[in-house]
Amino acid sequence: MGFRLPPNRQVRRSKIIAAAALSLAVVFLFPVAAAAQSDQPTLVASATDPQPDPQPVAQTDAKSKSQTASAKAPTSQPAKKKIGPLEISGSWRFRSESWDWFQAATGNSNYTFPHSLLRVAIGQTGDRFDWLAEMGQVFILALPNNAVLPAPQGQLGAGATYYVSNGNTENNAMVFLKQAFVRFKHVGDGQVRLGRFEYFDGAELVPKDPSLATLINTRIAQRLVGNFAFSAVQRSFDGGQFTYDVSGTRFTFAGARATQGVYQADANLEIPVDFFYGSATVPVKTGDSEGQIRFFGLGYLDHRTAVLKTDNRPSAARAADHQEIQIGTYGANYLHVFSTPSAGKFDFIVWGALQSGSWGELTHRASAFVTEAGWQPPAKTLKPWLRGGYSYGSGDGNNSDGVHQTFFQVLPTPRIYARYPFYNMMNNEDAYGMLTLRPHSKLSIRTDFHALRLTNANDLWYLGGGTYQNGSFGYTGRPSNGHRSLASLWDVSGDIQVSRDFSVTAYYAHAWGKSVVAAIYPKDRHSNYFYLETNLRF
Repeated sequence: MGFRLPPNRQVRRSKIIAAAALSLAVVFLFPVAAAAQSDQPTLVASATDPQPDPQPVAQTDAKSKSQTASAKAPTSQPAKKKIGPLEISGSWRFRSESWDWFQAATGNSNYTFPHSLLRVAIGQTGDRFDWLAEMGQVFILALPNNAVLPAPQGQLGAGATYYVSNGNTENNAMVFLKQAFVRFKHVGDGQVRLGRFEYFDGAELVPKDPSLATLINTRIAQRLVGNFAFSAVQRSFDGGQFTYDVSGTRFTFAGARATQGVYQADANLEIPVDFFYGSATVPVKTGDSEGQIRFFGLGYLDHRTAVLKTDNRPSAARAADHQEIQIGTYGANYLHVFSTPSAGKFDFIVWGALQSGSWGELTHRASAFVTEAGWQPPAKTLKPWLRGGYSYGSGDGNNSDGVHQTFFQVLPTPRIYARYPFYNMMNNEDAYGMLTLRPHSKLSIRTDFHALRLTNANDLWYLGGGTYQNGSFGYTGRPSNGHRSLASLWDVSGDIQVSRDFSVTAYYAHAWGKSVVAAIYPKDRHSNYFYLETNLRF
C-alpha cells in the first residue's frame, strides 16, 4: 500500500526518520551487556501489545502478560534474586515516541519525547500468604509546550496530554508506590488479596493451550479494567480481590478505587472513582479443541460532582450537571481454538456487553460487541497467524432526550485494541485485519489495517482510557460535524527478544484521516506515529 506525500508532509516524515535514528542511538546506549546474561533460546515476549511489566514475586493467578499472537509458550520469568527470605525483582522500560499528529492551522503537531519507567519490587512467598511492595520511578522529558490548541483541535497527540496533565511542565520525574499488597492463601477454597495492586478484567483464568492464552491476553483482557500499561506511569487500584474455584469454574470478585497515574507522574494518591467486579470463568475442552466462557458484571461509581463530563450535550448543560456517574456493565465472552491435523488452527471470539444506570442527570443505556476469527496455517517458515474482526461501541444520536447512549469503556488499557491510540470503543465501529509472522524464535512481526468510523454522526470522536487524575474526566471528545468516516489506519511492529530478560520493540503507524478528521484539522488530515522501546527485566 503506497501513498504520495505533499512537500510539507515529506519534511515532517524526514523528521520522523531522524527521530527514529536518534531513538536507536539513545536506546542502545543502555547497558545491553546486561542482556547477555542468558544464552538459552527464548521466545519473543511481545511489547508490540501493551502489557503489565513482569512481577516475578507474589503474582496473582490473573496476571496478564500479553504475548505476541503466536502459538508458542510465554517467555519464562527471570530468576528471583533473594536476600535471605526476601525476593527482589524489577523492570526498566525506556521509550522514545515521535508524534506527527493531524495538523491544524497553528500549533506544534510534530515532536519527539522520551520517558522511562523503573519498577523495583520486594516480597516474600509463603505457604499461607504472600506479600509484595513495589516502587515506581518515572521520567517524562522534553514535552512540547506548544502542542495545545483551543477546542476542537485540543491536545495534538500524547505529548501534549502529558504536558497538560503535569501542570504544563516539560520535564517531570516522580517516585511513587506502584503496588503494596498481601495475599492470603487457603481461605476456604479461595484466596484473598488486599492492598494496592494491578487488575486486568478477563484474565482471571489462564488456559493451558498457548494460542487460547494469547487470545485472552491480547483480544479479551483489559477491555474494561486494566493498568493502562502502555502509558508512561500506568495505574493501580486500592482494594481487595477474592478468587475461588468450584469444579473447574473460576469465580472472581473485586472491589477497588483507582489511583492517579497514566499521564500524570504523581501516581501516589487515589481518585474518588470505584469499580466492583464479579465473574465466572468456565473452561471448555472437547477433543483437540479448547475454549473458555466468561460471564461478568462490573459496577462503576464516579463520585466526582465538579468534574465536567465528556459527552455530546452543549457545554452549558454539562456544566450544570453535578450528579454522580453510576453505571452497571453486564456481559459475556466466548472464545475457542480448534486444532486440525492438516489445516492448522482455527479460532473465534465473541464478546458483548450491555450497560445501564445513570450518567449524571441522564439515564444511561449503551452496548458494545466484538467478533473475531483467526487462522494459523501449518506453515513452519513464517508461522503466520491471520485474524479479522469487527468491533462496535454504541453512540448517542440525540443530546436532548434525557438518555445517554454512548458506550462507556470504564478503566481499560485502550492501546491493546487501538495500537495507534487516537480512538477507542466509544461511539466507534472498527473493521480490521491482522497478520502476525514469526520468522525466527526471537523475532515477531505484526501488521494491522483498520477501517474506522463513528457509530453515530450526532455524537463525538472519543479518545482516552479512563480517569487518571482528580480534576480530569479521563476521556476527551471532538465534534463529528455531522460526519461518520473517521480514518483508515495501517501499522507495523517488530519485537526482538535479545535475551530472556531484554527485548526491543519498534512500531510505526500511518492514519489517513477522513471527513471527521478533515473538518477539525484542515491543514493536514493524515498522521504518523513511531516509537522505539527497550524492556529490561532483572
